[in-house]
Amino acid sequence: MRILILNIFLIFSVSFFSQTNENDKRKKQFNISADGLAIEGYDPLSYFLGNPKKGLINLSYTNSGITYYFASQTNLDLFKKSPTKYEPAYGGWCAYAMGATGEKVEIDPKTYKIVEGKLYLFYNAYFNNTLPKWNKDEMNLKAKADKNWLIFYK
Repeated sequence: MRILILNIFLIFSVSFFSQTNENDKRKKQFNISADGLAIEGYDPLSYFLGNPKKGLINLSYTNSGITYYFASQTNLDLFKKSPTKYEPAYGGWCAYAMGATGEKVEIDPKTYKIVEGKLYLFYNAYFNNTLPKWNKDEMNLKAKADKNWLIFYK
């Protein structure tokens, strides 16, 4: 009986620590605030509805260490069913910068594009909007950004 309990404990411990390590890895790579909040509090589902909105603190959900706010209970419920579908590409960093230089650059949460069902965010400040630059060479930049993100996320 002791061996069975010990085995169950070991399996739980390994599972818990590997989950914790994955969460820590995500937190280090994703564009989040000090308290783990993504997209500056914007509701990730609202982008897919064509109207980015700030979420509400009382409608929050933490997915593998990353916290999101939602504008409605419906959006929160949809996210819970398929979080990877709605999380922003490249951990919420600027898609253009990830492709052009492989750098993690902050974003303007209102500058975005949905490509093949995925949310891409862009830098837009000081007369530098990277979305038009992305649009000019999207295929090439996306391929490079995908490769660069894999390097970061290893």
